[in-house]
Amino acid sequence: MSAMAAPLGGVKWFLGTGRRKESVARVFLRPGTGKFTVNGKTPEVYFPNHAWKHAATEPLKFTSLQDQVDVVVTANGGGVGGQSGAVRMGLSRALIKFNPELQPALRKNGFLTRDSRMKERKKYGQKGARKRFQFTKR
Repeated sequence: MSAMAAPLGGVKWFLGTGRRKESVARVFLRPGTGKFTVNGKTPEVYFPNHAWKHAATEPLKFTSLQDQVDVVVTANGGGVGGQSGAVRMGLSRALIKFNPELQPALRKNGFLTRDSRMKERKKYGQKGARKRFQFTKR
């Protein structure tokens, strides 16, 4: 589902889904005045760390569309850091549906590359993924 009609006014929303670690972010974008909400809060409140806030809003700054689109994000799963990465990817994908001409620039600067790093599984006979039980020689 690339775009959907809003119940009021018939304004078209552009959807982009982003994932990072265990986090999933659904980003809805439409032409507007620059409103940005993440789970009903502003990015400054939702992402207290400056790096997280910067990562989440970076595609808008890069494309110079901060004041031209409204963004509504629903992020869940994982931690706040992973969610900021998921928002970054979802926002980039929504921007491409909004304006396909942005794709080469976004791709070149790494906004569309999925960060595939995931948590390593715990192995049997070990305490964790890499840590082992204490070894006793005698």
